[in-house]
Amino acid sequence: MQNAGKPRPIAVADLTAFAAHLLEAGGYTADAARQTADLLVWANARGVDSHGVLRIPRYLEMVQLGQLNGKAEPKIVSEFGATAVLDGNLCAGAVGMNLAMARAIAAAGTFGIGWCSARNITHAGAVGYFAEAATRADHIGIVMTASKPLMSYIGAKAEGVSTNPIAIAAPMADGPPIVLDMSTSAAALGKVMAAKDAGRSIPVGWGVDASGADTTDPKAVKFLLPMAGAKGAGLSLMIEVLSSVLVANPLISTALAGSAKGSFNGLAIALNIKAFGDVATFQRGMTELAAAIKALPRAAGVAEILLPGERGYSAANAAARTGITLEVATARKLMELAQRLRVAVPTELG
Repeated sequence: MQNAGKPRPIAVADLTAFAAHLLEAGGYTADAARQTADLLVWANARGVDSHGVLRIPRYLEMVQLGQLNGKAEPKIVSEFGATAVLDGNLCAGAVGMNLAMARAIAAAGTFGIGWCSARNITHAGAVGYFAEAATRADHIGIVMTASKPLMSYIGAKAEGVSTNPIAIAAPMADGPPIVLDMSTSAAALGKVMAAKDAGRSIPVGWGVDASGADTTDPKAVKFLLPMAGAKGAGLSLMIEVLSSVLVANPLISTALAGSAKGSFNGLAIALNIKAFGDVATFQRGMTELAAAIKALPRAAGVAEILLPGERGYSAANAAARTGITLEVATARKLMELAQRLRVAVPTELG
């Protein structure tokens, strides 16, 4: 199946429905497909195509390889006060992390803080999605995920740690929350994948080739480089400690020993603002902080100083009005997948 020219914009709801139909046809339950589609399109709407629907073909390949169980239901396997551990049985990452954050928020209602570790899940996409969920309950959300080695460790000439992302979200009195969502690598692997799909080069410093030399060709990237050198590598290592070693599901050490488990781990933390003081005082402080940052003198060529997540929410508002336009290569791959799975293709793509 061929796609002539660039795909037309598709409504957020229509792309979400199409994504869910593909996932369900490929082995997910209807509920897991819906949760995953919501997560992926949330990223597309914010301009983060690297964590959007381009992931669907790989997710369904993982189902076929037995690396992802689209029908798994994660279970809480232990609880101790404000903390809990769930085991995902290789569930869809969205399903595992949604449950983990819901459990953390519930615990924070009783203890002021909630901590839920999610072990043995699969790729969880844009983790800011789960951190944002905490802000809707007037909580601060903190989320981390861990995976196999994908990134160099300082001083080594091979993969040693992963690109373990971290997100922190804090609610605002008016308007969207402030959401920091970052990878510990110079750029997320998904950004390299998106550049490959789009036929674009990548900046020097994102990744290196098999010889260890910098490359601007996304197809030649062997492994990624940490952000801020030793700081990014060290932060990734400690996320592995908190998300993996702590729950007896180590990923890095087993992979480096040649016995990779192939799963992911996650951590969801919710902080109940009421446990720390008056909510109105917090909201006033957030408003003042945001105003102070945005009022800073602007550097040459900068039209507006933005807060973490602000560009993404602006893009999401635009997407809600005008739809999402996928990259040609991404649309083509989804159309080919839909043909194999006998799923109807939205007219905007085909």
